[in-house]
Amino acid sequence: MAHKYALSGLGMTAALFVLLGSCGADTTSAAESSPPADQRPWTLVWSDEFEGANGSSPDASKWTFDIGGGGWGNNELETYTNRTQNAFIKDGTLVIQARKETYTGPDNIPRDYTSARLKTLGLAQWTYGRVGARMKLPGGQGLWPAFWMMGTNIAQVDWPNCGEIDIMENIGREPSIVHGTIHGPSYSGGSGIGSAYTLPNNRRFADDFHVFAVEWEAKVIRFYVDNALYATRTPSELPAGANWVFDKPFFIILNVAVGGSWPGNPDSTSVFPQTMIVDYVRVYQR
Repeated sequence: MAHKYALSGLGMTAALFVLLGSCGADTTSAAESSPPADQRPWTLVWSDEFEGANGSSPDASKWTFDIGGGGWGNNELETYTNRTQNAFIKDGTLVIQARKETYTGPDNIPRDYTSARLKTLGLAQWTYGRVGARMKLPGGQGLWPAFWMMGTNIAQVDWPNCGEIDIMENIGREPSIVHGTIHGPSYSGGSGIGSAYTLPNNRRFADDFHVFAVEWEAKVIRFYVDNALYATRTPSELPAGANWVFDKPFFIILNVAVGGSWPGNPDSTSVFPQTMIVDYVRVYQR
């Protein structure tokens, strides 16, 4: 995958989740993995259940927006906005909508797609925890939904030194596959350390809701889909001499990119608008 965090505005860019709502708690079963060394229970510390009025913007006390275009380090095609056409509450969910429309952003450059990128930077951050979201993904060539985290020191040390945890990424040409990846100095971009999870029976992630989560603790990050553990990352997997940069505060990002070096661009089969629907985002700590 590619570098997804070019600084803009502050530098060129400048977004994750958890609670107990109508769709059930995001909990870990004993069968998922052997018990961790720390067996204290997970306690909910932050969540958004997206219970605002239909058509309203996401809760501004929990989320802010990245705005603008320019490719975001990946040759993406969209301009991110904070409009309710691109991010809005509907029936207890957050909808991030990628649209095909000519739109001119703050750089005065017209582009053919719009979408939204939400983050908790400056509002909420965590060091370690179980971070999860229940989501239904968009589908189609050129779509790139993601649920991920970045180190809050991004403005001071830049990417990839700040660290990146991709809890879930999907590209439209792989409708049944999601990827979980970590990035840091000397293991970033296409050299990120990751694993893929494939839904059985050719099911598509765009057809139903699924829970994507990580359990992030000292010197270990475990990746889950629907409470099934599919990857475990530890410092032993890093390149020789590389630093484990996941022992400090991170913030959450939710976005839907359009096009880019990894997913490729939309084609004649791509249908717009496309939506990523988020039922909840929940963060637990021990």
